Amino acid sequence: MKNKYVYLDDINFPSDIKKLSQSKLKKLADEVRQEMIDAVSETGGHLGAGLGVVELTVALHYIFNTPNDKLIWDVGHQSYPHKILTGRKDKIRTLRKGEGLSGFTKRSESEYDPFGAAHSSTSISSALGIAVANKLSNKSDSVIAVIGDGAMSAGMAYEAMNNAGTSKTKMIVILNDNDMSISKPVGAMRAYLAKILSTKIYFSFRETIKLIISSFSKRFSKKAGKAEDFLRSAVTGGTLFSSMGFYYIGPIDGHDIDSLVSVLKNAKDINYEGPIMVHIKTEKGKGYEFAEKSADKFHGVSKFNINTGIQEKSKSNIPAYTKVFANTLVKHAEKDSKILGITAAMPSGTGMDVFGSKFPERTFDVGIAEQHAVTFAAGLATEGYKPYAAIYSTFLQRAYDQVVHDVAIQSLPVRFAIDRAGLVGADGPTHAGSFDITYLSTLPNFIVMAPSDEAELVRMINTSVDINDRPSAFRYPRGNGIGVNLPSINEKIEIGKSRIIKEGKNIVLLNFGARLNECLIAQEKIAKKGINLTLIDARFAKPLDEKLIWQLAVDHEAMITIEEGSIGGFGSHVSQLLSEKNLLDNNLKFRSMILPDRFIDHNNPDLMYKYAGLDSSSIETKILDTLNSKIVIKKTN
Repeated sequence: MKNKYVYLDDINFPSDIKKLSQSKLKKLADEVRQEMIDAVSETGGHLGAGLGVVELTVALHYIFNTPNDKLIWDVGHQSYPHKILTGRKDKIRTLRKGEGLSGFTKRSESEYDPFGAAHSSTSISSALGIAVANKLSNKSDSVIAVIGDGAMSAGMAYEAMNNAGTSKTKMIVILNDNDMSISKPVGAMRAYLAKILSTKIYFSFRETIKLIISSFSKRFSKKAGKAEDFLRSAVTGGTLFSSMGFYYIGPIDGHDIDSLVSVLKNAKDINYEGPIMVHIKTEKGKGYEFAEKSADKFHGVSKFNINTGIQEKSKSNIPAYTKVFANTLVKHAEKDSKILGITAAMPSGTGMDVFGSKFPERTFDVGIAEQHAVTFAAGLATEGYKPYAAIYSTFLQRAYDQVVHDVAIQSLPVRFAIDRAGLVGADGPTHAGSFDITYLSTLPNFIVMAPSDEAELVRMINTSVDINDRPSAFRYPRGNGIGVNLPSINEKIEIGKSRIIKEGKNIVLLNFGARLNECLIAQEKIAKKGINLTLIDARFAKPLDEKLIWQLAVDHEAMITIEEGSIGGFGSHVSQLLSEKNLLDNNLKFRSMILPDRFIDHNNPDLMYKYAGLDSSSIETKILDTLNSKIVIKKTN
């Protein structure tokens, strides 16, 4: 069989790259780029960021001795070329599929992934930890962090740099400046990097000066060092990083592999007791025309046609929950000028791009800074505005302290639109919305809602507009709704009021969230076995519909709660209520169906819910087991 590539076919691990002459690295990079495009066209995934770091990836593995030298990729969006070159080339077409490669770096997947990352801005902190550990263990291995794709807009990166600059510990930070994150970056750092680049001072000029300086005899080495320091601050503008204790090098063309090899070798060999910042300029989507022209749309892609760049579209005409949220909020904002939209670098993912196109002056993208987003929203709320903080469930975790102290304790009416609730498919456990029911429902005076379908989502948004005395949240899943008609923006819900879907006897199902359809399927199957059940759409995890729950507990011999969340959420609050009302002493059989106490790997969402035990068959089995069980929960003292 004829080989597909000249060099890549023979590259299985980084040690193979070192066998090539430097003159062949550009061709290898071109082949890695082509292989990545081919693979992602079949699997979908994060394309643009990885295409921008192909030359960097090849150069890093050429110069450094990985996995002994630790290479840490921030977020993981950039890591596909790295995976191709580190023993995973033959599996690259399993990306984000069940039992296939993760879309992010993952310690359990490869020794070449020293730190797992799927949330941004963790690379410098983790790299510093590894570098300090090496220092304590008298190891001389290098530690390299690659940060970029917008991750420098997060406060954690500066906390890490502040610490690293005074640590006297050598580590290398590669700032991959591609002028993009998931969408256009925002904030002062973007302007600062642009200012550095606007000097038009390139690596070739700096390298010439360094060669001149290095040609001095050793007796002038101290003066030469001072000259280099002057050059570094005078012509590059890298004073921010220098003032934080970093030896700053750059900006450098991140697609010039010869320059990269030279700079990285110097950074590795330099006798400098402290962190080094190598600032490279790259183009997101480099080498693939359609990605270069539309970097935001090619950040994350579905399967696509390589020749046309056209991505597969959903065949469903049913709107996604995200779009339902965005369109509903726009309708309210047309009538209420106090409504504002906030996103943390995810305008398209949260639907805030739709809101922003209509109300640009009332839409705020604060960058990858969820902590700031929440407290910023709290400040707006103190002045009578109605901020909607649209943040994925998994990313809101990063701002929990702010949710507690800056919003909940002050009872400020911030509205949290929590996208990607529950299991999310190909992005896996790092992006699953598993814990928000629990971490929000524990907070006093908080309103926590979850719609069972897109019509209920509209009603919850409508309701949230008028909640002006406390914080509220509504969580909704990724993907399309179930295809019901949407109500007007005037239809609202009474706070804490559930709705009865079906009345029966024997057993009651209390559903919270988007598992209602699975409950209905289970109900039909159970009915054929002569079991009559009551089905409730709970709507609220907080406040609970206490009166209805009490009555249901009295009228039924068994109760099951169902939710797309972890222990400590809706079911736990119901159990606490029943215990306090002494209803568990009256032979009421009570069970909770929740996400299991483990992280569930990426897969098709339906399969993930099957593994989690939250599909219709699992619900049917739980009903039968509960009715047949002789075990009764007793209240404990």
